[in-house]
Amino acid sequence: MSWWVVVNPMAGAKGEIEQRTRAALTKRRIDHEIRVSRSADDIPNIVAEGRSLGATRFVAVGGDGTTSMVLNGMLAEGWLTPPTLAVLPIGSGSDFIRTFALPRHLEDAADHLVTADVYRCDVGVLEGNFGRRYFLNVADVGIAAASLRIANVLPRFLGGLRYGISFWLKLAFFPSAIIRMEADGRSYEGPAINVVVANGQYFGGGMNVAPRATVMDGKLDIQIFVGPRRHAFSVMPRVIRGSHLTHRSVRRFEAETFEIECIDGWPVEADGELIGSGSVIGRVAAGAIDFKI
Repeated sequence: MSWWVVVNPMAGAKGEIEQRTRAALTKRRIDHEIRVSRSADDIPNIVAEGRSLGATRFVAVGGDGTTSMVLNGMLAEGWLTPPTLAVLPIGSGSDFIRTFALPRHLEDAADHLVTADVYRCDVGVLEGNFGRRYFLNVADVGIAAASLRIANVLPRFLGGLRYGISFWLKLAFFPSAIIRMEADGRSYEGPAINVVVANGQYFGGGMNVAPRATVMDGKLDIQIFVGPRRHAFSVMPRVIRGSHLTHRSVRRFEAETFEIECIDGWPVEADGELIGSGSVIGRVAAGAIDFKI
């Protein structure tokens, strides 16, 4: 059975990523069809083309953003049985695969396409003024999303450090606000600076933000960061290690469905891409895909 491979050329030097992908798959005698996107908007069309030709196994070549776009193309219509998604990582933002300790080098990751091992995986669903968006790893409402605007213009050679740097630069100008959150009958109302809705464990360049999250439990891991901004100086070092859940400024929930009411100006991101702003509702799509491990 062939793999339908979607290459994002923006993840590396022009022509290099496509060439490396073809070489890696050909060397391992992996049956495949490669399509190279012209832009992020082109990715869902490429996935739809593959589906129309009978493809059920898709490979995203790029970072978390590329993977998310492929995922959204895959789930734009329903499936009788879950489709399969694999990742050949390129760039600094491949955080989701850290949950599975998969190789972060394209050629090493290609070895996994030879085997039959897959992991039935939940997917998050987010709805707001942007419409509907699926996410594989994480969604954020608040300062983490706002920080992306800075991270996206910082030099690529900084790698995962871009996300930490952008957070501290943004912190001084991002005040807390009153939010209301409902999650499977539990609620929070009060000041906050960020809300994380996690499916995977790692993001922001390798920070272990959701150490208790699992992609197969039919629930999302939701964390609200409350309290004044100065608490960030004690919370963030613990976030890197995944030891922050007991901090007084963190409220954690597990839920199948949730609703977040916040001010209109709060940005929203999913899998490292800014998608809108303001209040959102969401849910988990349990066992929506098979993830290639």
